[in-house]
Amino acid sequence: MDSKAVSLFQKPEDAFSLGILPTEGAKELATKINDYLMSWFYAAHPEAMDDPDVRSSLLIQASFPRFLSGDGKCVLNETVRGDDIYIVVDVGNYSIEYSMFGKKVPMSPDDHFQDLKRVICAVGGKAHRINVIMPILYGGRQHKRSARESLDCALALQEIERMGVKNVITFDAHDPRVQNATPLMGFDNVMPYYQVLKALLRNVDDLILDKNHMMVVSPDEGAMGRNMYYASVLGIDLGMFYKRRDFSVIVNGRNPIVAHEYLGSSVSGKDILVADDIIASGDSMLRLAEDLKEQGARRIYMFATYGMFTEGLEKFDKAYDDGMISGILTTNLTYRMPELLRRKWFIEVDVSKYIAYFILATHQNHSVTTILDPHAKIKALLKEYREKHGQA
Repeated sequence: MDSKAVSLFQKPEDAFSLGILPTEGAKELATKINDYLMSWFYAAHPEAMDDPDVRSSLLIQASFPRFLSGDGKCVLNETVRGDDIYIVVDVGNYSIEYSMFGKKVPMSPDDHFQDLKRVICAVGGKAHRINVIMPILYGGRQHKRSARESLDCALALQEIERMGVKNVITFDAHDPRVQNATPLMGFDNVMPYYQVLKALLRNVDDLILDKNHMMVVSPDEGAMGRNMYYASVLGIDLGMFYKRRDFSVIVNGRNPIVAHEYLGSSVSGKDILVADDIIASGDSMLRLAEDLKEQGARRIYMFATYGMFTEGLEKFDKAYDDGMISGILTTNLTYRMPELLRRKWFIEVDVSKYIAYFILATHQNHSVTTILDPHAKIKALLKEYREKHGQA
C-alpha cells in the first residue's frame, strides 16, 4: 500500500468532495482509477468500510441516451454540487456504437468530444471545480496550420475553457505547445516514463542496461525529446531516423514517407528501444525495424503511448514471427482491441495508478512536481533490476 497516497486522505470527508465522471468509452480506465483511490481511502480510514454514510465509490453515474435521429444528451443520475469533478474521456474509443435511423454507428472522436461538452453542460456550473482527463488529446494530430487548414485542437481547448473547465490532464501530447491556445487554463502534459520502463523490465528479464548492449533510437526528429529522456536515464547511446517525405501529395491525411535515414552510432548486436506517441497504421515503425535489422540490431522493442493499429494486427504478427520485432508496449490510456491483448508481442503499460496519484494530489491542492518528474523512481527501478541480474 502506498503510504504517501494514503496520507493524503486526511479526513473521511475527503472522499465526499471528489467525483470521477467517465463518458462512454472511458469506463474501464475510470473504474481502475476509482479502485486505487478507494483502496487508499479505506487504508487511511478502515472504519469507513462499514459506515453506510460513506460513499463506496467515487464514480458518478451518468447516462448518454440517444434519440433515433442520432441526437444525444447527458443525464447525471446523482448530484455533483460542490464536488471536485474529474471527467474521464477517451476520444479514441471506436468500439462504442449508437443507433441512428436503424443503423449502428461507431462513435468518432467528434462524438466523444461532443459527449464531453454534454457532461460539462449537465454539471451546469454546480461543481466546485471541473477537471478533464483526456489522455489522447482531441484533435491533437491537427496541432498546427501549414496551409488553409483548421486548428481543431486549439479550438477545442478554447471551447471547454469557456464552458468552465479549470484544468486538462493529457498524456504525451503530439505537440504540447497547443496549450498556448488557453494560457489561463491549467494544462498538464504527463509522460509515463516510469511506467514504460517498469513494464519493459518486468516482461524482459535479460536486458543488459549499458551502452555496449543497448541503444535508444528515435523514429523521427519529432520524437527526440522522449527518446533523449530514456537514453539519459538508462545511460546509453541515442540514435535517430529522419523521414524524407513527398510533400507534393497527401495520402490518408499525411505526406507519404519516401525514405528513412539513420543518424547515430552502430546498432549492430544491440537491443533497441524505440519510443513514439502513436502507432497508427504502423507502416513507418515496421519499416524502421527493417532498417535497424539490416544494420545488425539484435532485438527491437517499440513503445507508443497510444497503440491504435488502424490497419489491423496481421502485419505486426508477421513482423514478430519473422523476428523483426520482439515486443510492442502501449498504454491502457485508450481503447485496445480485445485481440491485441492476446498477442504474444504485446506488453501493456498500466497508467491508471499514475492517474489516481495525479487526481489525489490535485484534489488536495498538493504539488505534482514529483509526479511529473519520476527520475528518483526510475533510478531506484534500474538499480533494483541491475542488482537482480548481476549488472551492478
